[in-house]
Amino acid sequence: MVYAATKWNLDNLFPAVDSPELETAFKHLEAQIAEFEESRPDLVPDISASKFLSILAESEQAARAVYRIDGFASLLFSGDTQDQAAKALMGRVQQFMAEMENRTLFFSLWWKDLDDGNARRLMDVSGDYRYYLDAMRLFKPHTLSEPEEKIVNLKNVTGVNALITLYDTITNRYTFKLEVGGVQHDLTRGELQSFFRESNPQIRARAYQELFRVYAQDGPILGQLYQTRVRDWQIENVNLRKHASPLAARNLFNDIPDDVVETLLEVSRKNTGIFQRFFKVKARVLGMERLRRYDIYAPVSKASKTYDINQAADMVLESFNQFESRIGQLARRVLDENHLDSEVRKGKRDGAFCATITPDLTPWVLVNYQNQADDVATLAHELGHAIHSMLAEHHTVFTQGASLPLAETASTFGEMMLVDRLLTQESDPSVRRDMLFRQVDDAYVTIMRQIYFAMFEKQAHAMLQSNASVDDLAAAYLENLKEQFGETVEISDEFKWEWVAIPHIYHTPFYVYAYAFGQLLVFSLYQQFKIEGEAFKPRYLQILSAGGSESPESILSRAGINIHSATFWQGGFDVISALVDQLENL
Repeated sequence: MVYAATKWNLDNLFPAVDSPELETAFKHLEAQIAEFEESRPDLVPDISASKFLSILAESEQAARAVYRIDGFASLLFSGDTQDQAAKALMGRVQQFMAEMENRTLFFSLWWKDLDDGNARRLMDVSGDYRYYLDAMRLFKPHTLSEPEEKIVNLKNVTGVNALITLYDTITNRYTFKLEVGGVQHDLTRGELQSFFRESNPQIRARAYQELFRVYAQDGPILGQLYQTRVRDWQIENVNLRKHASPLAARNLFNDIPDDVVETLLEVSRKNTGIFQRFFKVKARVLGMERLRRYDIYAPVSKASKTYDINQAADMVLESFNQFESRIGQLARRVLDENHLDSEVRKGKRDGAFCATITPDLTPWVLVNYQNQADDVATLAHELGHAIHSMLAEHHTVFTQGASLPLAETASTFGEMMLVDRLLTQESDPSVRRDMLFRQVDDAYVTIMRQIYFAMFEKQAHAMLQSNASVDDLAAAYLENLKEQFGETVEISDEFKWEWVAIPHIYHTPFYVYAYAFGQLLVFSLYQQFKIEGEAFKPRYLQILSAGGSESPESILSRAGINIHSATFWQGGFDVISALVDQLENL
């Protein structure tokens, strides 16, 4: 089959924003919620197991309906963030969901408050719902009264949710001007970022300068949006819900112990020297005394091989099939069902993501494909997410999705499979060397860059409790960069605005450490694969098939991994250090 850069097809959800099917879905969901509300009197400590499971099944059916409507609105908006009908639907869905959540809130509150004996009795017969129920009870100490929880849900619609939509609307309307070869181009952010890996150092510098020129114009506004986001997180999660810290709130959502995350951050900070060594090697190969921040993604050879979307799809599918034919077949499902949006267009959300809506639907993948080797890797990464979801599609809607730290496992492993495939097939020494450099580049992006984002978030959340200004945060971010790069990279002043250009810290505070967790985990798993070969595959597929049906610690411990151990995390850095050793000896 020949694949072209196209928009995705959302017909498996709803035909259009004004379709009768969507209106019917709203009405049907309203009826489902009304029926679910009738179960409230049945929620007593000695409820029968059969009745309890019946209520759980009703809850799941309602959740599936909610996810379909919400998923459609979200995907429609991502496809065109400037579309007024999509924005209106987003607002309607957020309001509707808040109201529905409030009407069903009684179940989770009852479950969290149930005595331990009866909770164990019901969990013992709950099958695949067990971890969902167990994880819900972890939040018991941080749960408010029913009226308070309802107020939080309602205020989020016109509060933090609206703020995040506003951030996306503002930043996704940006266009950037860059002169290349005497021609002035109007570019999206994704198109501009392709020039960060341009071989011409002047073009690289101008691309970064243009990015931050545009963001800096709105820097005070975007910074104020971030201040508000952080204060909302602090008020709800620390002041009201009594989490020990802003980071601890995210850790509980991920079901990762606080000490594990602190160990991950500490070990990562101790290993900054590995990437500083790498940047010294790169400077030498590029013929520079010292890299500028503009240069850290510069290609190390003159090779500029490009791949159209059809070539990229073939390469990714081949690499997945080589590992396991089932993996390749699942990835092909996304493409064959036209669930991939790969074309670049104005208004479309920047970056890339995979969206799983419900277990019975093939996930949707968004990329902004521009024919570069990095875009091929991004396609492999996002299809890896889709594979992870599809391997876990036998679970309930509550237990299909892996927690954030494990959610990066299949995606990052997919990238590594692709790189191995390319290295095997590529005969051009300059391309091979470029790929080896890019492997460490990508490790930097996924590990150290994300770790320092997380450390900035910790600092910013603390600073804002002392009323830090936007300029204070910008200065702190610049110091964060200087610690990260040391003396090996020159940092220009405009990079102080980079933090307002990081959507994750707005959308999902402290999300970013999950990337480092996942990448270091995958280095460990991939090393096992190289040693064990076929014997490794069932264990790996078991990790992915578990989805979110167990805690991350439980899933990984069965694979022989102790996430509390600093030695485990150091092992991942040792793999990177060995790659840098190879580069130093070139």
